[in-house]
Amino acid sequence: MPKRGAVIDFGRIDTLSPKRHTMRLQTVPIQLADDAVQAGRDVLLTEARALEQMANQLGMAFGQAVARLTQLKGRLIVVGIGKSGHVGRKMAATFASTGTPAHFVHASEASHGDLGMITQDDCCILLSNSGESRELSDVISYTRRFNIPMIAITRVPDSTLGSRADIVLALPDVPEACAIGMAPTTSTTASMALGDALAVAVMKRKGFDPEHFHMFHPGGKLGAQFLRVADLMYSGDALPLVGEDTPMSEVLMRMTGTGYGVAIIVAGARLTGIITDGDLRRNMDGLMTRCARDVATHNPKTIAPDALVSEAVAVMNGKKVNALCVVDDGGDVKGMIRLHDCLRAGVV
Repeated sequence: MPKRGAVIDFGRIDTLSPKRHTMRLQTVPIQLADDAVQAGRDVLLTEARALEQMANQLGMAFGQAVARLTQLKGRLIVVGIGKSGHVGRKMAATFASTGTPAHFVHASEASHGDLGMITQDDCCILLSNSGESRELSDVISYTRRFNIPMIAITRVPDSTLGSRADIVLALPDVPEACAIGMAPTTSTTASMALGDALAVAVMKRKGFDPEHFHMFHPGGKLGAQFLRVADLMYSGDALPLVGEDTPMSEVLMRMTGTGYGVAIIVAGARLTGIITDGDLRRNMDGLMTRCARDVATHNPKTIAPDALVSEAVAVMNGKKVNALCVVDDGGDVKGMIRLHDCLRAGVV
């Protein structure tokens, strides 16, 4: 049995023979676990201090880069290699999803034909912590030859990359957070954060709003948050419409035929009431001798077609109802939306 107070690692399996496997329980002293937590805390604090330093030194060059990207006619091309390449991919994706057409070009691939992706209407962001990545040399030369704007993100402003760039965004000159001070950690965190800062600043300058955001994020929960009532509502022949004088026998047939559990009462096209299962239960006595107007709930809560589905869900939850009539400004029925369909679409 392991000693009391030890952390057990169940994941190690040792092979003792071709036919026999045993699982060896390793014990990790509490002191080692505490050391690991402290090591993690040190990394986070080191990187946090670097971000704070970078925020404090942000200046004119950042404003120039935002202005350049806001006025961009073509696309933003982000170029990097190694860990900077991974950061560059994320940076391009962030710009693309917030209204600035962008894509990533791998530095080595650029030298083998992908330079053709870069046009004179574009702007390039090149990432290199040292500013001396040899793989960037062809991209640097290409941008200089064809007068393509280039923004450098580097820790060394007077490096080969920094000295040839139009705008230099300097990373903080601080140590990497890894134990040997060599693995890209602080520098990649700073690069990614700087990319986010650029994208958000450009996004604000362009007036990029939730409507624009929805165009680029139609799927998943993000997309569901921007769905309009008109996107989910039932309309036309699918609506359980009945007149005010319709006998309840016909109303019940209509409710059963559509399967929605409601009937919408109209005078012409104008909404005058709604009948739900609850209305039926409250009017059981002599129900079949009545007409729709006698049983309906008049002046029911409604929603507009261009309202967000999330607003409709809030109304239904607040009123404890499962469906809403959708009407235009004149009170004419345009559709019906159900809570079940909102939830199925991912709106909560």
